[in-house]
Amino acid sequence: MDYSLDLHTYRVYYTVSGADNMDRTFILTGSASGPPYLSDRLTAFVLEMSFEWPWQYNFPPFFTLQPNVDTRQKQLAAWCSLVLSYCRHRKLYTVDVLEAQESPVFNNKKIERKLSVEAIQVVFEELRKKGNLEWLDKNKTRCLIMWRRPEEWGKLIYQWVSKNGMVNSVFTLYELANGDDTESEEFHGLEDWMLLRSLQALQAEGKAEVITLDDGKGVKFF
Repeated sequence: MDYSLDLHTYRVYYTVSGADNMDRTFILTGSASGPPYLSDRLTAFVLEMSFEWPWQYNFPPFFTLQPNVDTRQKQLAAWCSLVLSYCRHRKLYTVDVLEAQESPVFNNKKIERKLSVEAIQVVFEELRKKGNLEWLDKNKTRCLIMWRRPEEWGKLIYQWVSKNGMVNSVFTLYELANGDDTESEEFHGLEDWMLLRSLQALQAEGKAEVITLDDGKGVKFF
């Protein structure tokens, strides 16, 4: 990692060589009145570098759907696992199929292999069958990725509520997903659509009730 410091603008320029042997330049910005912060691109790159890729990812045939039924079944299972793990690592919930082809998960620049759009749709359809994906349009160009199902999120949320003695308490959806009290919880930052489905799953179990408040939706836990 090389860096140079511009004292006038308080910026540190980083040149980082990634796993694909390509150099990228990022900026660490600071000021006299506060600490430095990472640029969005550097933050994304750090997340990328910290992800543990499975062995298949560097195996060229992995990027071509195999004709043998048994082999393809194992291959699709490995792809489904990779997609869910990657989306969980990056906290991705919405995916565009065309954009996905250029993302690192489907495009390994190091070995110069890329999964085709048609193959990506096959993988996504397999995830749909498993209950981890929902298409957002009839043409199947965008989808919701559920690397954790609503019932699983609901269980995590209710565990936090119970652990902190907050049964019979009322929360807004914003407080649950973005409040200071939940900052260290895995469900912090959960997108509204998934949070609402998770709470509806708890409601079906009699553990919560989704209610309407003056400033939007809320929930009461039982």
